[in-house]
Amino acid sequence: MMKWIQWLGLPVGIAILIALVVHNGAHDVIRSIGMAGPALLWLIPFHVLPLLLDAQGWRLLLAKRLPIGFLLWIATVREAVNRLLPVVGVGGELVGIRLARWRMRDGSFVTATVIVEVMITIAVQYAFSALGLVLIVAATGDGSSMRTIVTIGLALLLSAPLPVIAVVLLRRGGIFHAIERWAGRMFGGAHPLVVGIDGHQLDRDIDALMSRTGLMFRTFCWQLAGYMVGAFETWLALRLLGFQVSIEGALAIEALTQAARHAAFMVPAGLGIQEAAVVLLAQLFGVGHDVALSLALVKRMREVVFGCLALVSWQGAEILRTRRFLRSGATLARDAVSSRQHEEVQ
Repeated sequence: MMKWIQWLGLPVGIAILIALVVHNGAHDVIRSIGMAGPALLWLIPFHVLPLLLDAQGWRLLLAKRLPIGFLLWIATVREAVNRLLPVVGVGGELVGIRLARWRMRDGSFVTATVIVEVMITIAVQYAFSALGLVLIVAATGDGSSMRTIVTIGLALLLSAPLPVIAVVLLRRGGIFHAIERWAGRMFGGAHPLVVGIDGHQLDRDIDALMSRTGLMFRTFCWQLAGYMVGAFETWLALRLLGFQVSIEGALAIEALTQAARHAAFMVPAGLGIQEAAVVLLAQLFGVGHDVALSLALVKRMREVVFGCLALVSWQGAEILRTRRFLRSGATLARDAVSSRQHEEVQ
């Protein structure tokens, strides 16, 4: 059902994007990007830094049992899957669990860390969005943008109960054990899906993590730092496009753009929604229409290039792993045949 909603949202996002380009003038946008030139390519490697901070937060939840470089690679793949592939919003997390289990066999614990990390990420998004809202109010105190500010504030307020309910359910425990029992009744106890679930252990692992307040706070801080460093991309891109905006302005634009994108989860990759949010918010800080849309398109291009590189690396790793598995299986088969032949000769 969710996938159908996303596919229905795709033409809406495309229509919004086309309308933005037509309204703001494609020629002016191309000219602005052309003036910035190849320097915009620096945005691609820079994106590693916020992901590194985010990966460090996940590493804390994993009790530092996996190297930071490996987790950084997984973080790039997770983001690319969520942003570029037609999957439900947790597709990247499922891929992340699979990749982490290449080096860590405790599947229940790995899954618990990802679930807890997602809940912390939601809290960080609300905190970051609230910071952006405060910065916009401080920067536009003349009331000219009050309608936009009130709309964003109400959206944050009305959606807040959902993650709170999710946290309460997780803290009460038993939710995944209940899902396991339901799946057993639905598919039968011998079904591979049911056999692969240990809901009771997963509930225990989640509760053990969430009961460690200090660990939750440190992970929250690492992720928030990643979001704030990510706002530097907006500041740098605008500077390369010929417009200087304050650090506070860049933080506000990035924070509320992220909020708009996550609110429009039904549109794949936030296509059109992200661009509209960037244009609207950038204009609140005096950025012209053409530069604002150029910023939106530059951010999208960076996302596509960075994400495609991550997806290619993932598929390459999968192919290499499959080949090693097949070679190992072939070697074992040859050894077994050789052993049987040797026994027959004797």
